[in-house]
Amino acid sequence: MTKIIDISMPLENDVISDPVPFGPKITYMDHDVTFAQIAPFFPGLKKEDLPDGETWAIEKVELITHNGTHLDAPYHFHSTMNKGERAITIDEVPLDWCFRPGVKLDFRHFESGYVVTAADVEAELKRIGHTLKPFDIVVVNTAAGAAYGSDDYVNTGCGMGYEATIYLLERGVRLTGTDAWSWDAPFVYTAQKYSETNDASLIWEGHKAGKDIGYCHLEKLHNLEALPDHGFTVSCFPVKIKGASAGWTRAVAILDD
Repeated sequence: MTKIIDISMPLENDVISDPVPFGPKITYMDHDVTFAQIAPFFPGLKKEDLPDGETWAIEKVELITHNGTHLDAPYHFHSTMNKGERAITIDEVPLDWCFRPGVKLDFRHFESGYVVTAADVEAELKRIGHTLKPFDIVVVNTAAGAAYGSDDYVNTGCGMGYEATIYLLERGVRLTGTDAWSWDAPFVYTAQKYSETNDASLIWEGHKAGKDIGYCHLEKLHNLEALPDHGFTVSCFPVKIKGASAGWTRAVAILDD
């Protein structure tokens, strides 16, 4: 029997899942307040003519493409990929990247702000007994997963550095993911390092790996603790937005019992 595990977070108003003022805004309109929306379609209609006087429920949602669980396209990271090619946008991402065997790296023990190295990735793959194959989808379980719902979610969790990201990409991985706000370490920690070094190469270093090898990643995954280390399939097809840097996705993991 197939088991489907939801690894997406909901879009909601009252949870800080993005820095202010970048969060989603959802306006809910229930069955009692929307008569004015349907009435113009049916001249002469009265609210009391409808069953229980109810019309439809509908929501107005104000989003950026990086709210909620979403898939980032190479264009988000830089204008070029693969050392000079035009970076592809979300509507151009190959769909066969988005339905592939999954591998989970458990980095919950790393402190917030830690930048994961290639050696860390290699050690974790050895621990779980997995050899990467081209197009494996690699998801990273960080401390941010358990912090979702708290006001400090955005600043929680480790990040994947340039060398850790390139380690994956050089082995054929083209889609990765994290349960943190960003694939990179939280900005508050990177800002501190930058203030001490003035080294701009530290900023978004994991994302910028896409300049060298084009790839996508999922951000703000959820419930990765429920997954095994490997032996599952990830499905994460993005909403098709013309020329966009990202698209929302209802990411799930599929396990065959």
